[in-house]
Formats: sequence, C-alpha cells, structure tokens
Amino acid sequence: MSKKIFIITGEYSGDKHASGVVRELKKVCPDLIIEGVGESNLEKEGVKLFRNHEKMGEVGLTFKNIFNHIFLGLDILKYLKNEFKPDLVLLVDYGAFNLSISKMLKKEGFKVYYFIPPQIWASRKYRLKTIKKNIDKVFTIFPFEKEFYVREGINAEYVGHPIISELPVCNKRDEFFEKYKLDKNKKLIGVFPGSRVFEIKFLLKTFVKGLKLIEKVRNDIQFVFSHAKSLKPDAFNVEYKTINDDNHSLLAYSDALLLASGTVALEAAMYETPMIIAYKGPLFFYLVYLLVRNIKRACLVNIITNRDYVDELLMFNATPQNIKNKLLLLLDDAEKREYVIKGCQDTKRLLGNKHCVEIVANIIKNDLEVKNEQY
Repeated sequence: MSKKIFIITGEYSGDKHASGVVRELKKVCPDLIIEGVGESNLEKEGVKLFRNHEKMGEVGLTFKNIFNHIFLGLDILKYLKNEFKPDLVLLVDYGAFNLSISKMLKKEGFKVYYFIPPQIWASRKYRLKTIKKNIDKVFTIFPFEKEFYVREGINAEYVGHPIISELPVCNKRDEFFEKYKLDKNKKLIGVFPGSRVFEIKFLLKTFVKGLKLIEKVRNDIQFVFSHAKSLKPDAFNVEYKTINDDNHSLLAYSDALLLASGTVALEAAMYETPMIIAYKGPLFFYLVYLLVRNIKRACLVNIITNRDYVDELLMFNATPQNIKNKLLLLLDDAEKREYVIKGCQDTKRLLGNKHCVEIVANIIKNDLEVKNEQY
C-alpha cells in the first residue's frame, strides 16, 4: 500500500522550499502520495492542493485573519483524520499556524516533522515546549540550531539551508546592466525594502530619503529597487528603477545593498555583496520584541558568524542620515568592504554545502520504510 504525506506551508518561500523536498521524494519514493496546503510550486511538482495560501498570508492580529487560520486548521484536521490519513505530516516554516496545528495533529496520533522551524533561538523561546511535545523530528537550516534543540531533548538534524542549492549562478553583469539600461560607469546600490506590506509601510519612505541624501552629494551612484514576488504589483511606487523576477542578479551585481532584515541578507552573503541592514516597525511590536528576544543581533550574517560584520540600523537608528553614511562607507572604504565580504565568506563556510531538500527527502524515505517494517 502506498505511503502518504501531507505538507503544510503558509507562504511563497515555504511553498518553494517544500517543492524541492517533493521533487527529491519522487526520485526515491515514486509511489508516494503527497497532498498539502501550498501554491504553484507544490502544484507544479504534482502535489494535490487541499487549500492554497489565499487566506494565510495576511499579517496582523485581525479577527478575520485569526478566524481564517482557525477554520483552516479544523478543516485540515478533519480531512486528515477522516479521509487522507497520512503516514507523516511535514510542516514547513510558517511558525504560528504550524505550531498551533501541531498540537491537534499530535493528539490524533500523526507523526509530525518540521522543516525550517521557527527561529526560537532568536525570540519566543517558550515555543520550545510546543516543539518538544508535538514534533517528532526537526530539520534545522542553521548549523547552531541542532545543538540548541538537542540540548532540550528534541530530535533534530542539521540539513543545510535551502538557498545553498536554490540560488542561481550570476556571472553576466554586463548583460544585466544592458537589460535594465543601467550606467556601467556608475556604482550600483540595490535596495530591498521588504517582502511584506507592513515592511513597505514602515521602511520605504526612510529608504528613499536616505537615497535622496546620497544624491545630493554624489552623482556617480545609481539605485535599483527590488519588488518581491510576494507583493502585489502596485504595492509601492518609487521614482527609481524597479525590477521583478531578477532579484538574485540585483543582489549579485550591486556594489552595495540596502536591505530590510531577513533571508535576503543570507542570499546577499552567498554572492559576497557588501550590505547594510535597516529595519523598523510599530513601536509596540518593537517593545514586545525586546521582551521576547534571545539574541541582540538581527542580520543572519552576524548571527551565524557570531560577529558584527554587517551594520544593523534598527528602529530609531534606521534614519535617512545613517543609511546615507553607512552606504557611502561601504562604497568608499576598501577596508570596510573587505571586512563585510569576509563576513559573507565566513557565513558560507559555516553553512557548508549540504543539499537540504535531498537530505530531508532521504530521511523521510528511510523513516517511512522503518515504519513499514514494523507492521
């Protein structure tokens, strides 16, 4: 009898990473039946979708958002109990929802694995109790995470970070400049203002003001904005050139980067492009963050290396003047540039070259075979 897996993702990145696992699973378990919650990436790999992300990606504690998630969780549980009856449920990212549903899944006796778990090493350490009680195996994507979980008695395996194998090779800088009609005689600053609506709301104006200050004193610099796939086409409008679907090239070919904090910093590190991080949001949420955080660093390069390689302009320090000063320093100070590049190189070395989706797929295959032998 064919084995069954149900995968739960909540946004584009999780759907993309999960699709890689599915692709590898089909190589080693061709008869495996896979259904789940996701989007086009999973669907392209032949996964039958129980639901898409239409009502999952909203940010904020609104009644509509809360009820959407509650009812979705109940619908999933009912379907898994009464109809699909999977041998394993794989949760991917999307911490708040997936940790909540893990409690219900465990009560019903389902085997539950978690790929790309919430970053509880950074904040909300209390979530460890939920993971320890309800998750059978955790696939970590940062090298220091495994030790963090194992110390707490949680079954964890470091499998590598998805971007290690997902990032495309970018070695055609001249073609990129020609495609977007950029001036090859000017330095390029790539600007990534965030992938969520609330990030655009709180960061965009500050980013633009910082660039305006640079333009007042320099005419040898050009700016290009990245428009994240997760945002609607009209999510923001700026007077600067904006590109879609070519964001990795922008990361690779920029002379310096202005980034909202997040995975994009890790992607930039893979291309060894000097960067600064600037981030701010509502004061209330910042105060809550200060109460629940476990570490004082925000940029993944700094967190992974345990060094302050990349300048972090957070909350009240995220000002136009500071953005201007830090970006110009990256462009003009050779020693500073080399220091940040070294941080990128150290990050790559520490992450290693594991092909995580292949490792996850093989562990799942082996565990399903062991379960089969027990019956």
